[in-house]
Amino acid sequence: MRGAKSAQWLGAAVVVAMAATACSSSDDSSSSSSDGGSKIVRASWADPQNPLEPANTNEVQGGKVLEMIFEGLKKYDAKTGEAKDAVAESIESKDQQTFTVKIKDGGKFSDGTKVTAKSFVDAWNYGALLTNAQANAYFFSDIEGYDAVHPADENAKPTAKTMSGLKVVDDTTFTVKLTAKNSLWPERLGYKAYSPLPEAFFKDHAAYLKKPFGNGPYKVDSYTKGTGMKLSVNKDYSGENKAQNDGVELKVYTDNNTAYNDLQAGNLDLVDDIPAAQLGNAESDLGGRFINQPAGIIQTLSFPMYKEEWKAEGMDKVRKGLSMAIDRKSITKQIFQDSRTPATDLTSPVLGEAGGYQKDLCGDACTYNPSEAKKLIEEGGGIPGGKLTISSNADTGSHKDWIDAACNSINKTLGSNVCTANMVGTFGDYRNQVVDEKMNGLFRTGWQMDYPNIENFIAPLYTTNGSSNDAKYSSEKVDADVKKAYGESDTDKAVADFKDAEKQVLTDMPVIPLWYQNGTAGYSDKVDNVALNSFSEPVFTEITVK
Repeated sequence: MRGAKSAQWLGAAVVVAMAATACSSSDDSSSSSSDGGSKIVRASWADPQNPLEPANTNEVQGGKVLEMIFEGLKKYDAKTGEAKDAVAESIESKDQQTFTVKIKDGGKFSDGTKVTAKSFVDAWNYGALLTNAQANAYFFSDIEGYDAVHPADENAKPTAKTMSGLKVVDDTTFTVKLTAKNSLWPERLGYKAYSPLPEAFFKDHAAYLKKPFGNGPYKVDSYTKGTGMKLSVNKDYSGENKAQNDGVELKVYTDNNTAYNDLQAGNLDLVDDIPAAQLGNAESDLGGRFINQPAGIIQTLSFPMYKEEWKAEGMDKVRKGLSMAIDRKSITKQIFQDSRTPATDLTSPVLGEAGGYQKDLCGDACTYNPSEAKKLIEEGGGIPGGKLTISSNADTGSHKDWIDAACNSINKTLGSNVCTANMVGTFGDYRNQVVDEKMNGLFRTGWQMDYPNIENFIAPLYTTNGSSNDAKYSSEKVDADVKKAYGESDTDKAVADFKDAEKQVLTDMPVIPLWYQNGTAGYSDKVDNVALNSFSEPVFTEITVK
């Protein structure tokens, strides 16, 4: 999502908002009923950053909806994260560079039109084309012909509208030629940027964005920004993940404490971002209906490397010193009640060593050491301007609590009040400021994996012009290591190359690894079979309403 994803970019999990009262006690859209009424799952949510189109959604809130309304060539197993064929009948290659993709016949979008090979090829070409300004265009960059539709100089004009590496063979077959061998490439194809698009998307784009639809188990019935979205079951869905309920109502909250209160009051069925202050008592509050499990998520703080003062000589020591000034163990224990684990690399333990996780890679740079931190910051010339802000959105995720704690840790280390929180009202506004390069100090970033491999934690975030490289970090060595990884035909060798790239990122420290995040959720007594997948997203299709 990721992700930033999200992917998808990790936005902060959740939540919704009703009006100024933030109360939903008068809401009569009840989930459900044992009397034969409509069995709708009511969940908290936050407005997505962008309109919902697969190649332009790379944050959690939009990704959550795409997961419900689209199904790709692959789907990631809810428990293991393993990539399994979904729309794909087969994906084969003799040289790990040219792939033949066959899709299952008979799939339909929720408007009744067929899902064909052309549905994928047209969608990918649209996502890659520079003039369409899609946030996830980067994910198509290793397909032959990408440079013609998306020149490196974004002020240049594309010399083609379609990628030469994509060819439709027939209704159920297409081929993909990459610029180099990449044995990991098929693993990506469950990420929603690779979803197919219906003809209606291209015929009337504006109308489609008002009411997006795909080929997944649900369809969007309505969406009102600031209020929420209603989804019902897609009767034309022919896949294996059929909904076990009648639909989902996503309610927008601007405060996850309000969402939690509504859950306790019976006005919500699911909250997938438990407020930090409630983590210690959620198990008892909810009668055991509380989920706390590892997920493929890491939280970080990024430096604005597009600002000269943060990449000047000596700033590498300052960046490392600030990392060492943050007491991760105390914050994860006292604020997050051990639902976070101090990070020691830039990936996630759920990957395992085979997937690229490197325990203790960050070493001293991620270990709280006030005296050494102060020494490094002073040797590097001190914090630019003598003041430091840590920025985040205020509407989701209890971020103010931990940012205040991180600032207190930094201030205590330096013996002065140099660090303060800078809270931006909404997630969407915050992300726009990040994308527009308006950050002056540290700013919250994070990553929810799009697929379970180190590639997804490194390439989009730390390569030059990577799709989710919010810090605007650039390293010739990282770029070279990633390029080498993509040229490997052996997956183990590719993972090793990505590990080398990660080591360089942590040497330069354009970001501070904070903690690995568990997925947390609470649910009401009106629903059963509630689970989070390895990405920490609710598996909505499996939820049953009593």
